Amino acid sequence: MLFNSYIFIFLFLPLVLIGWYGLNHFQRYKAANLFLAGMSLWFYAYFNVRYLAIILASIGLNYLLSFLLTLIPADDLPRRTALWRRIGLIAGAALNLGILFYFKYYDFFIENINLAFHTDFTLRHILLPLGISFFTFQQLSFIIDRCLGRCEHYSLLNYVTFVTFFPQLIAGPIVLYKEMIPQFENTSGRSFNAASFSRGIYLFVLGLAKKVLLADTFALMANFGFAQTFSLDTISTIAVILSYAFELYFDFSGYSDMAMGLGKMFNIELPVNFNAPYRACSIKEFWQRWHITLSRFFITYVYIPLGGSRKGRARMLVNTFIIFLLSGLWHGAAWTYVAWGAMHGLLVVWDNLGIVGIRGHEEKRPARFHIPAWLGWILTFSLFNMSLFFFRSESMLGAIQLFKNLFAANWTGKLYEVAARLDLPELYVCKQALELVAPGLMNYFYLIAMLLLFALAFFLIFRSTAYERTMRGELTSGRCWATCILLVWCIVSMSEVSTFLYFNF
Repeated sequence: MLFNSYIFIFLFLPLVLIGWYGLNHFQRYKAANLFLAGMSLWFYAYFNVRYLAIILASIGLNYLLSFLLTLIPADDLPRRTALWRRIGLIAGAALNLGILFYFKYYDFFIENINLAFHTDFTLRHILLPLGISFFTFQQLSFIIDRCLGRCEHYSLLNYVTFVTFFPQLIAGPIVLYKEMIPQFENTSGRSFNAASFSRGIYLFVLGLAKKVLLADTFALMANFGFAQTFSLDTISTIAVILSYAFELYFDFSGYSDMAMGLGKMFNIELPVNFNAPYRACSIKEFWQRWHITLSRFFITYVYIPLGGSRKGRARMLVNTFIIFLLSGLWHGAAWTYVAWGAMHGLLVVWDNLGIVGIRGHEEKRPARFHIPAWLGWILTFSLFNMSLFFFRSESMLGAIQLFKNLFAANWTGKLYEVAARLDLPELYVCKQALELVAPGLMNYFYLIAMLLLFALAFFLIFRSTAYERTMRGELTSGRCWATCILLVWCIVSMSEVSTFLYFNF
């Protein structure tokens, strides 16, 4: 079930809100949690009922392992206790990573084995369950902390509610048990809060507008362009990659805004996953702002256990590169994603060397040379866009071709075809009028529409974020009217519902 669908907005969401607050009103707190977990499982199974068995098996096995850890005698020998916890840690990592490997990476692994050793092992063409990367990492963090003695064993109901809470189930943010389970255990926050609910609606609608009105519009040009990779010229390549960069941002940050907004409707706080990443003046700063909860996971459970920065500068740089390789692989089972992760890893390593710094941005290690912030922003945004050649292309050959297009310095007029994808219902009246008066100007009409859309996107990324606007000040009558207009506009535009990009990861 998609947030940007009629069944979610007009059926699922009203039902789950009524049930949640109704049961809590009569102090049926366990029943409310059970209802929320059940509805979340319906939300997940709506995509494919077979996914339900996978997530339930994952939840059951992880919870069983957590329960087994409670059987370790408290008065046992410290060395024996440490051994059992180490065994639990290995079992937990093998369980979660094994499930993730089978469903996401098995065919990729076998395909490369066949290529390297000229074997002919059969590919299984396994259907990737939605959100498996998110709920697997979510549970992996819990099991690791259980084995390290950092957290307690929770009730099955609260654990299931924590894993399946539908706003973050499919595409994050990657939440931690310590920021979610206490909220489900806290019965004092179960009553309806008008202020939180209204802010939740406002944030949800802003996120919905990002997805429906912006991301899906940019997708028209991006999808067309990437299907024409080998016929693009330099200018059209720039337009296509900008379109995809904005599609990706408004799609993923829009989902995160909707998730946080839905959480607020239930009086549940979800962590911020985006903090204006396209304002970053270095790639290192970019990753402190983009997909924050994924970076948090890799820092906590990979970077620090590898030694972090405690074992010298060289080891720190290697550890940094490793987590970016893993981040690339997390996004998808393809060499294009590995190349994307490696490119970002090298760029962050370069930032960590401290050779070039951004004027006005303090770092722990002073840089030898400094450049102005505006130049840092241009370089960062340009390099991120070029990294998307790998991220979006279906093959390394396609990504390399895009680099060739970018530096070929040629013009074939392909830009007009890219811009013509903006044949939007909102432009119907203007288009019809222009076709009557001056049909020869239609190419320029779409080109101007594309440039205005890019200008709007740049304007929005430099404004305060949706979350900042939601939390700052009261919801005035003007904001309420704007929210209503945006919601109606989005509902009218949802005739062709599209999935979120990060559903594929």
